[in-house]
Amino acid sequence: MNIKITGTGSYIPDTIEKNENFHQHQFLNTDGSEINHPNEVIVDKFKAITGIAERRYAKHHLTASDLGFFAAEKAIANANIDPETLDYIIVSHNFGDVKHNTIQSDILPCLAARIKHSLRIKNPKCVAYDILFGCPGWVEGVIQANAFIKAGIAKRCLVIGAETLSRVVDKHDRDSMIYSDGAGATIIEATNDEGGILAHESASFTYDEAYYLFFGNSNNQDLCRDTRYIKMDGRKIYEFALSNVPSAMKVCLDKSGIDIKEVKKIFIHQANEKMDEAILKRFYRLYKTDIPEGIMPMNIQKLGNSSVATVPTLFDLVKNNKLENHSLTKGDIIMFASVGAGMHINAIVYKY
Repeated sequence: MNIKITGTGSYIPDTIEKNENFHQHQFLNTDGSEINHPNEVIVDKFKAITGIAERRYAKHHLTASDLGFFAAEKAIANANIDPETLDYIIVSHNFGDVKHNTIQSDILPCLAARIKHSLRIKNPKCVAYDILFGCPGWVEGVIQANAFIKAGIAKRCLVIGAETLSRVVDKHDRDSMIYSDGAGATIIEATNDEGGILAHESASFTYDEAYYLFFGNSNNQDLCRDTRYIKMDGRKIYEFALSNVPSAMKVCLDKSGIDIKEVKKIFIHQANEKMDEAILKRFYRLYKTDIPEGIMPMNIQKLGNSSVATVPTLFDLVKNNKLENHSLTKGDIIMFASVGAGMHINAIVYKY
């Protein structure tokens, strides 16, 4: 028995928010003081570091669970399965359903229950629950589904990553330009087909690192101090990722017994273009080998950072030949890797 991804689906919102749209924002320092640079300079520097030129925002009437439902429908259709045969629905997110023009998180009932309801699944033995694991949430959901199937308590799982980060950003914070909305979904199941999940690795660093990402006050001191927004210490996250993600990826690959030269694609959480490139460089340096051309697909330039949705969305696009110059062939060895709030990291080695 092998455990494989048998179906994928993604939902990419239609609303495009270009970098130029931030030229009229009032960006402030964390202490509320003015930034002594024109917005055009701030935005250009932002793009040079992150690679982001535009991002996607959900339509006002949609929430994260809606986006997850749309992606789930596609994954179920792609796998050609009866949704009533699902044993688990695992949904990763960070903030639940946040309605437009509000900041309150709504996770009652959990998003997985809402998506199961939207899918009109009657089977009570289809267990629906959420996981909060930062940006690596979807990868961790796949690892949990793999464990359930290996243990014999499930045969088929739906794993979703969905987020609407545009609803929880502080418009006075330059980091607000990073975040976007989206959803990706996958069907994970036991199969007799060759390949599947070969190895995985997870870790949580919380001693000094727990609050590198957090919910904090607006940079605008005049706004309500009881209202919170997504905040991060970008420099510490960058240094943490470079110090820990490559080594976790190496542990995972070594567990699988696969030679690094056999790896065809690496799907890294789309957080920051320069950071992902640096992670890749350090990973290959651990093996004292050159980086193959075209090894790392990226869509952050147009889609931004949608947290838990970046990896499954990217995988779905490449799998369906919707990302230029990237494709997959049966038997390809690929890796998934992510880092995010917690701080958590994880990786999977997978034979396509």
